[in-house]
Amino acid sequence: MFLLSRAGYHVSGETDGADVVLVNTCGFIESAKSEAIETILELAAAKDEGRIGMLVVAGCLPQRYKADILDELPEIDAVIGTGSFDDVALVISSPDIDKNAFFGDINLPVSETPRILTTSPVWAYLKIAEGCDNRCAYCCIPDIRGRFRSRPLENIVEEARKLVDNGVRELIVVAQDVTRYGFDLYGERRLALLLSALERLEKLKWIRLHYLYPDEFSDELIDVIAKSDKILRYLDIPIQHINDGILEKMHRRGTGGDIRSLFMRLRECIPGVVLRTSLIAGLPGEGQEEFEELCEFLSEFRVERAGVFVYSPEEGTAAALMDRPGKEVAEQRAEHLLDLGAGIIHEWHKSRVGSVETVLVEDVDEMGFLARSFAESPEIDGYIRIRSSLGSIKANSFIDVRITGIENGELVGEPLIVDS
Repeated sequence: MFLLSRAGYHVSGETDGADVVLVNTCGFIESAKSEAIETILELAAAKDEGRIGMLVVAGCLPQRYKADILDELPEIDAVIGTGSFDDVALVISSPDIDKNAFFGDINLPVSETPRILTTSPVWAYLKIAEGCDNRCAYCCIPDIRGRFRSRPLENIVEEARKLVDNGVRELIVVAQDVTRYGFDLYGERRLALLLSALERLEKLKWIRLHYLYPDEFSDELIDVIAKSDKILRYLDIPIQHINDGILEKMHRRGTGGDIRSLFMRLRECIPGVVLRTSLIAGLPGEGQEEFEELCEFLSEFRVERAGVFVYSPEEGTAAALMDRPGKEVAEQRAEHLLDLGAGIIHEWHKSRVGSVETVLVEDVDEMGFLARSFAESPEIDGYIRIRSSLGSIKANSFIDVRITGIENGELVGEPLIVDS
């Protein structure tokens, strides 16, 4: 969007009447691919009707299927792979050029092109690396996004400084594996050092961590998180499964025992920590016994935020060739895990009623103010609704609220002292 704006284009979310519509796609799992293709076909119909001009498809879907996508979807005017995002203005400004497929090297250093913030004036993602080296058996991301490449530390801190100077209060540090940050660039893991540098940004209030690989936690990293008043005690650690045999089949490093030990250590060293994880139901090798082990783990460790997915066999991955439970069985198991997780969340929410929590006010709707505490990550965990008519409450402000109840699965609170 920055490059298009600099080239003189007006970037809009509206499609009808647009000279160019650019669809940025996911190509990771079947449901995401189907959604992308459906969107492309809807826009192709709009193009045939003369409601839009050029149709460009970018991102993971064309990168994964670069040999076939233009033949399979001839309605597309041009495709841009994950290694060619910086070519977007060239693609759009030269619609008559012969070459309409742009696929650059996906292993080049991460582009440092400036950005236009579209998420929220309150929070922003801060990408610290691109690609992945883990090569999990069920995953095609390394083939789509390239090897793991860290951004230089000083570049990340400078981007963070610009964001907070423009009013962003919360930064969500993201990568396919943030715990690996720096190893490729500096020969050692430097997430702890990066977090310490971000903490020194005076205007930055909250730092949230997403996608930490479970076997990469060092004592130094845990200590930095435990002592910080800015790094939120909310850790997203995708484990996918807990059974040793399945973890080995899926090329995950470490064992179920290692995961259990880590979670116990985090609970002990970081009091009040909220743990988020991702679980996959129906992975190759998952029988009833292995599934029950996963359920027992979730119940025992009371993981507050568990995202559950049905295994999607992806062509070109090692796991796709392995025997696995049927789709119906996998879906039933996923539903059971979701029900189990919902019960854990409900009990945890009940334990928070009566407590006082600091929240970041993000928005307002007809039912009150929408806010989040450290325990609610944007766009995935919902809000705390504040019932108040106080005109002094403003978006982008931090206030203390008393949690008074639960409504429709969300916490409800009332304000105490308003921070001006």
